[in-house]
Order: sequence, then C-alpha cells, then structure tokens
Amino acid sequence: MTVNKASYSFGLWTLVALVIGNAIGAGIYTTSGYSLASLGSIEWVLLAWFVAGLIALCGALSYGMLVQNIQESGGEYLYLSRSIHPLAGFIAGWISLLAGFPGAIAFAASALETYARSAQPQLSALPVDSIAVGVTIAAGSIHIFRTKAGAKTHEWIVAFMLLALTVVILWSGFKYASMDQLPSIVDLTVEHKLVAFNIFTFANSLVWISLSYSGFNAAAYVAGEVRNAKRDVPRGMVIGTLITMLLCVVLNAIMLYSDDPQNLVGQPEIAALAAQALGGDVARRMIEIVIAVSLLTSITAMALAGPRVYAKMAEDGALPALFRARAGEPPRTSIVLQVGVSLALILVADLRELLSYLGFTLSLCLALAVSSVFVIHWRTGERPISKWYPIAPFIFVSCTVLFAALSAVNDARQFYAFIPTVAAGVIAYLISKYLTRGKQLSPA
Repeated sequence: MTVNKASYSFGLWTLVALVIGNAIGAGIYTTSGYSLASLGSIEWVLLAWFVAGLIALCGALSYGMLVQNIQESGGEYLYLSRSIHPLAGFIAGWISLLAGFPGAIAFAASALETYARSAQPQLSALPVDSIAVGVTIAAGSIHIFRTKAGAKTHEWIVAFMLLALTVVILWSGFKYASMDQLPSIVDLTVEHKLVAFNIFTFANSLVWISLSYSGFNAAAYVAGEVRNAKRDVPRGMVIGTLITMLLCVVLNAIMLYSDDPQNLVGQPEIAALAAQALGGDVARRMIEIVIAVSLLTSITAMALAGPRVYAKMAEDGALPALFRARAGEPPRTSIVLQVGVSLALILVADLRELLSYLGFTLSLCLALAVSSVFVIHWRTGERPISKWYPIAPFIFVSCTVLFAALSAVNDARQFYAFIPTVAAGVIAYLISKYLTRGKQLSPA
C-alpha cells in the first residue's frame, strides 16, 4: 500500500503494541489444557511454550531482515510475490484472507464469548455467537474511520491489558508465597501409568502453541506506514516478541501449577479454572474479565494488520481494485471484507479444530516467507545486514517445517484441510490473472 510521507501513522510503541496484541490472545489462555492432555506433563508443556517462543524470536529477527530489504506493507504476500513468484505471494495472501486473520479473529472472538459468559452469567440469555459477532464488528469499526485513531485505541487497550496482567502475576506470586506447600509437580497418569513423552504429540502441541506466537510479525504488515520502517519495524517485532514470550511462559506456569493437573487436562478454560483454584469465584470472575480484554486486543490488532495485506494485493491487481486504500486513509473495503469472513468462520467453525488448522497452515506460510530471505540473498548476492543471518532464519524454517510435518503425521486432518486451501488459492490466482488479462486486452 503506497502512502505519502504525511500519512505515516505508526511509531515504535504502536508496533510493539501491535505485536503483543496479536500474540496475547486466545491461544495463551486455552492451549495448555489441550497440550496437557497430549503431553501428560506440566514441564513438557512449559518447555513447549519456551521452545515455541525461541522459534518465534528467530522468526522476528528474520522478518526484520525482510523489512530491511522491502519497507512496504503487505507481509507474506509482499515478500513471496517479490522474491519467489506472484503465485506464492497470492497463496500466502489467500491464506491470510481465509485463515490467517479471519480465522484467528474467529478463534479469539469465540474464546472471548466463552469467558464473557462465564464472568457475567446474565449474558447467557443472549443468542449463541452474538457476543463474538458484536466484538468482531466493533473491532473492525474502530479502524475504519481514521488510522491513527484506531491505532491509538489499540495502544490504550494493550496498555491496560499489560497493567492487568502485571497485577495478576504479582497477585499469583503472593498467593503462591503464602501457601504452606506448593502444588505438586507430577506427571499425569492414565490408569496409574505415566504418560511417556512422544515427539509427535510434542510437535502437535508446538504447532498449537505457535499460533499464540504467530503475531511476532504483525509490525511487518504495516511497514509502509512507518516513518523509519528500516529501524523501527525490526525493533518493534523483537521487543514485542520478547515481552510476549515472558508473559506466555510465566502466565502458563501460574495456570499449570495452580491446581491438580487432573482438573486442568483437556480444559479450554484453563485460566479461569486456575484463578478459581487460587482465589475462588471472585478471582475467577476478575481473571475472566482480564482475559476478555486480552482477547479484545488480539482482535483489534488483527483488524488493523490484516486489511493491509488485501489492500496491497488489490494494489498489485491480485484482488479487485475496490479493496485498495487511498493514501493516508485506512483500507475500508478490505476491513469490511475481513470482518465478513471472520463472521462466517465464527458461525461455522469448531474451536479446537480451528486451532489445529490455523497452527499448521500459518506455520507453513510463515516458514515459506522467512525462506525468502535466502532467496533474496541468492538472487541479488547481497547478504542481509544482520549478525543473526543465516542462523535465525535457518532455525525458524527448519524447526517450523519439522514440527509441522511431525504434527501432520500425528493428526493428518491438518494436512487434509491445508491442501484444499492451497488448491483454492491456485484457482483464485488463475481466475485473477485471466480477468486481469481480459481487461488489458479489451478496447479502451
């Protein structure tokens, strides 16, 4: 998306808030219950969060190298289109449109509704999905009028969330310090037998958890609207990812050690259950409100970042011109498009199935985007200006592909859902090229 100098809207803190807001969402409050059921050990779950965080940090460093080369908005679509092939970029943009942003918004909005109904039982009188639908529309609306106003609103929501989470961590530390005995650190048992570590289930959990870290690249989507993108976008991604990693590990440790693991295993509302174990019903209600705010930041962040991808695609002719954005203005039609797809997914998708599909699909898309760092180096002969090259991109790509492959072996449904998405993207690309060529050949 092309912008005038006068229309630069995002500074370093906005970029950091965008990364944190994208990452601290539904996954951090729901994934560990599922991972605990798969791995059978609190320690393995926490290791998965730590490993996934390190991989995400490598990804943030790698995206910083891409931004050094291309300071435009568009994310994976832009990098793959310019470095590999327009088809690769289109498929990445297609995945962003079908899964990356709308899918993640649907997941966060559905989780927000679950926690909101639990925190305020009177909300149960509302129709199913009504809260998720309302929040999604509201998140799109705050960004549709003025870019700076929407970004500033998001910053304040993220600041409130960070303050609330800091209070939660300090309160939890006080509760643990006042206990006569800490909760036992033991493996779960199935019929009194220890659950052995399994690399395939560990990989599957990593794919789930990676969805919580997938916002590490959020700042790259708005690079074209940052005054000093070459400096601030890489910094914003690294700082935001480090803060996210710290919060993810600490908060999940608090949740997992709060109660008997048998009460937490397989539970999507693990954060609320942990709060109740530590402080009763009042603590549970308060935590559910904090979680709802966190999920709201995730939705508003994606409502800001995602439409920049579709606007860039429209600017390149890969989507209809009506999705383009005017200089200095938000991509309004693209925002409406993303809200519409998100609402459709909210009404039809299952939470856990959506989690697996999103984690697998986005992992491969991110790995392909980071691999373009090597392609650019090979084609231009110019080595990225970073002391982390080639270590960071190599670690990110190899680990992401390896764990995605192991996860697919463990649960092939993720792969079966991924293939139709790519196939649909190829068909849409061919149709787009045909229509574009038809317009070029038509008489003036």
